[in-house]
Amino acid sequence: MDDIIGNTQNTVAPSDQSKKKRPRRVVRPKPKSTQVEKSDDIEDINFTKDETVEIRASLLKWYDENQRDLPWRRISSKGEDEEDNEDTEESEKRAYAVWVSEVMLQQTRVQTVIDYFNKWMTKWPTLSHLAQASLEEVNEMWAGLGYYRRARFLLEGAKMIVEEGGGFPKAVPALRKVKGIGEYTAGAIASIAFKEVVPVVDGNVVRVIARLKAVSTNPKEAVAVKNTWKLAGQLVDLCRPGDFNQALMELGATVCTPSSPSCNECPISTKCRALLLSRCHDSVQVTDYPMKIVKAKQRSDFAAVTVVEVLEGPRMKDEAHPNSKFILVKRADKGLLAGLWEFPSVLLDGEADSVTRRDAIDHYLKSAFDLDPTKSCDIISREDVGEYVHVFTHIRLKMYVEWMVLHVKCFKKLWNKKQGEDDINWKFVDQQTLSCMGLTSGVRKVYGMIENYKQRTSSSLPARARSRKGSGKSKNWK
Repeated sequence: MDDIIGNTQNTVAPSDQSKKKRPRRVVRPKPKSTQVEKSDDIEDINFTKDETVEIRASLLKWYDENQRDLPWRRISSKGEDEEDNEDTEESEKRAYAVWVSEVMLQQTRVQTVIDYFNKWMTKWPTLSHLAQASLEEVNEMWAGLGYYRRARFLLEGAKMIVEEGGGFPKAVPALRKVKGIGEYTAGAIASIAFKEVVPVVDGNVVRVIARLKAVSTNPKEAVAVKNTWKLAGQLVDLCRPGDFNQALMELGATVCTPSSPSCNECPISTKCRALLLSRCHDSVQVTDYPMKIVKAKQRSDFAAVTVVEVLEGPRMKDEAHPNSKFILVKRADKGLLAGLWEFPSVLLDGEADSVTRRDAIDHYLKSAFDLDPTKSCDIISREDVGEYVHVFTHIRLKMYVEWMVLHVKCFKKLWNKKQGEDDINWKFVDQQTLSCMGLTSGVRKVYGMIENYKQRTSSSLPARARSRKGSGKSKNWK
């Protein structure tokens, strides 16, 4: 009976089955994902209108309160009323100051540039003043900043603008036609000096934009470069383009730095996808953006450098040699350190011993200056001073430095010697002139090594020994 009752209770008539309600399906809401996607395809990335408005306002407010006091900004900073009333001369002086500062700041620290900029503007306050300068004067003023081609392009560009007589170009297309002005410099001049609404992209801007959008592509690839300029162009403030561009670069230089970004101090951190990613994933850091590029391995070069000190007049036992002069050679007009002065030097095939180096230098001195110890000169002294490694962007140059003191039998003949077939451009300079010349940091380092060596050897010898040292006549270079 129980079984019958049980079966009856569990049986539903067909007529009633259709009336039975199906159990309600409970749909549980999915938890919100904290996943933030990386932006691999930079071509599809854009700033929204709201993002643009907020970034402009926040960044300009921060810049107004935190910008560094720099000399070129004092010249280029004008109020809107002042800009409306300023004459052409003032606006061109402002553009010239922006140009000089931006070129100097390429690959160079701000603190280093300040002193160079002030000296430059004192010597050549306007474009017309610079156009009248010689390349040697410009190189001397630039000495120590490195990348000397920048100085040559500044001079050539100034001459070009003055000769054409049309005034300082204002728009990017016209600026790009000036020698040495590329897309970055043209954008800086146009936006900062003339309020053109155009972007500026340097390494700081690349870094800031890559982090804002968490762009994980190679920033050096052509597509990435093109689209970084596109994104920077979307952000430029329409009313204060110059200030905005400077603010974006200032943010990258002082807050959004390569290895130690101060995200808590960043005025646009709420818009930073890289920062959000780093908070959601322990394996991600803000410094992962932009992608790190492996630098090309530096080429190793070797050179024998000889500081040749030539004694004028009768041979003297006194080591002071008040009438001595140094030989300087001008480098070729093209290539590394083009048109700059240096001590006689010879590139070597690799590491070389003293005999090999001296053989190479002897051959060079004889062919270039007709300095032959068996005929035209006597060696008073010849000393290996040391080694010095000078690092360029792509070259690691190891220099073997020596000091050679010569007495020339007919100084006047050497002085009046005509240039050879290779048209080697060289000159004599005295110690005072050499000390005041605008030489490259590498050449100044070599000269400093010679001066230090003289002091060490002079202080380590008794007075009588110093007067005898080097007085013997030598017929052999080595």
